[in-house]
Amino acid sequence: MALPGERFHVLAQLEHLQSKYTGTGHADMNRHEWVVNQHRDTRAFQMSHPGMNTYIAVVENESRARTRFNLINRMIQPCGPPPEKNPLDDV
Repeated sequence: MALPGERFHVLAQLEHLQSKYTGTGHADMNRHEWVVNQHRDTRAFQMSHPGMNTYIAVVENESRARTRFNLINRMIQPCGPPPEKNPLDDV
């Protein structure tokens, strides 16, 4: 049986935030996963805000639709393929 004060424990709040928001790190997240989340969030922000999308389109000398398409494509693997896992890390 959980104590009444345990419900608002800091670790329980962190676990809730980590399950709700993908970009918030956790102890099992490696550097590559964290950087990929940051880059995807940045690309999503740039794509979804019309002013930022227009600014990038002007800088790249492309149409806004082409800029949006390029940002979506950059979200697929923003930091390249994930590093190979070492079999000893799972032990």
